[in-house]
Amino acid sequence: MFKEDTIAAITTGMSNAGVGIIRISGDKSCEITDKIFRAANKNKKASNMKSYTAAFGGIYDGNNLLDEAIVLVMKAPHTYTCEDVCELQCHGGIVVLRKILELVIRNGARAAEPGEFTKRAFLGGRIDLSQAESVMDLINAKNEFAARTSVEQLQGKLRDKIIDMREKILYNVAFIESALDDPEHYSLDGFPQKLDNDVDNLVDSVDNLLTTFDDGRVLSEGINTVIIGKPNAGKSSLLNMFVGEERAIVTDMAGTTRDTLSEVINIRGITLNIVDTAGIRYTEDVVEKIGVDKALESVDKADLILYVVDSSTKLDENDQRIIDRIKNRNVVVILNKSDLNTVIDKKTIQKYIEAEIIQLSALTGDGSEELYDLLNNMFFEGHLSYNDQLYITNTRHKNELMCTKNALMKVKESIDMGMEEDFFSIDLMDAYEHLGLIIGETARDDLADKIFREFCMGK
Repeated sequence: MFKEDTIAAITTGMSNAGVGIIRISGDKSCEITDKIFRAANKNKKASNMKSYTAAFGGIYDGNNLLDEAIVLVMKAPHTYTCEDVCELQCHGGIVVLRKILELVIRNGARAAEPGEFTKRAFLGGRIDLSQAESVMDLINAKNEFAARTSVEQLQGKLRDKIIDMREKILYNVAFIESALDDPEHYSLDGFPQKLDNDVDNLVDSVDNLLTTFDDGRVLSEGINTVIIGKPNAGKSSLLNMFVGEERAIVTDMAGTTRDTLSEVINIRGITLNIVDTAGIRYTEDVVEKIGVDKALESVDKADLILYVVDSSTKLDENDQRIIDRIKNRNVVVILNKSDLNTVIDKKTIQKYIEAEIIQLSALTGDGSEELYDLLNNMFFEGHLSYNDQLYITNTRHKNELMCTKNALMKVKESIDMGMEEDFFSIDLMDAYEHLGLIIGETARDDLADKIFREFCMGK
């Protein structure tokens, strides 16, 4: 149906706002707009307006004025979808937007499917599949890093790397085929050695991208963070300090938290997917014991562990149980309740575990800035840092890169075994195809359909 019908959707959020936008894309965009829009300048019609010009007027259903609006006209092919596009910029009330969208549909458009505008941009050749995915990643970005990475991919940085690798593969395949078809003019003498070197360089390029995935995932999706400690150590108070409100129940009674509580917070651009857990202690209470077991399971899945210690009481067997579980992990020890008389200091903790240690009062907030600075340094320095390099954050891209590497390693095996050159071509083309799946160069309509179904409506 691409290029044969015209689609429309509300492209702004479905909530009351100052402005709401309805986008129309397709060959009949201007024709439909002319049927419902009357410009204040009666000589202006969408069909005769120049591209990237606007007109003020009203949206009419017959003689009934639905809303005042500005119409922006964009003519193919220099538009987001590569088609004629008209945008109706109306007031942002939900009722009026729905009425206008229904009017547009009655006059010849159909309701767009989720992601269909971006799908048309992909099918029109304006963007590749990796860029299309980055559009949705940008919309869903939780922090500055995620937004920055999405913009880099939207600009085509990943596409450029993939195209460069595919061209190198294709050159070698073409040479093999030419030499096999015309051995008088193309010699394969010494070619396996040259190909082996080319494949090594390609594998290095793939590995460089793959090594960015774990950090890229953590930084874009957020750091899976678990708050753990004994009952009444101040875990829930810490969560409330992060959130800025009483999200968790805080009492002087030990064992108040029986299950895990989850929050997503942003601290100076760092996204923490925080889980507050039940206090770790030996207990005969069946329900509390389940909570303790879930807390320990959460620790095993965490990227970052915030171990909260009540610095006003001595360490005991419950603390030792926690320390044994979190050793050799990415841990920040928080000596809480610094506003009380403390009996535990940094030197005491350092005898048991190597970790970053912060003293604070989750109740008063004293020391919170030092904690935020520490988390910020962990994010921007060391293994959690990011710079100008391109990060892979999409699991589908990672999987295709792994398949690419496997195919290239098979080429090296064939070279080492002294096999015929046509065997090289088979695995080289396999690598070529998997790289093509990342940017949509390889024909897989079902893949494209699956990706665009996950988009939000109106994009």
